[in-house]
Amino acid sequence: MSIGAGVVLFVIGAILAFAVNVQLDWINLDLIGYILMGAGVLVFIIGLVLLMRKRQSETVTRTAVDPAANERVTRQSTSTTDDTI
Repeated sequence: MSIGAGVVLFVIGAILAFAVNVQLDWINLDLIGYILMGAGVLVFIIGLVLLMRKRQSETVTRTAVDPAANERVTRQSTSTTDDTI
């Protein structure tokens, strides 16, 4: 989601900076366009970093025979580690 939001911010900023030729006394659309383009690049990079985080999942399956009931017992456990600082 953040990658798409970054692209949208960048595109809106580029439209404001390069395609809109309106001069207003109280606002500078070129500056707002450049700010939105910078914010879009920043959001895009943050999205990529969050996407590429190292995630690790481990599943362990153990099978044993219950001596009292003489049945096979299977246990599964899943643990997920997320290495975030």
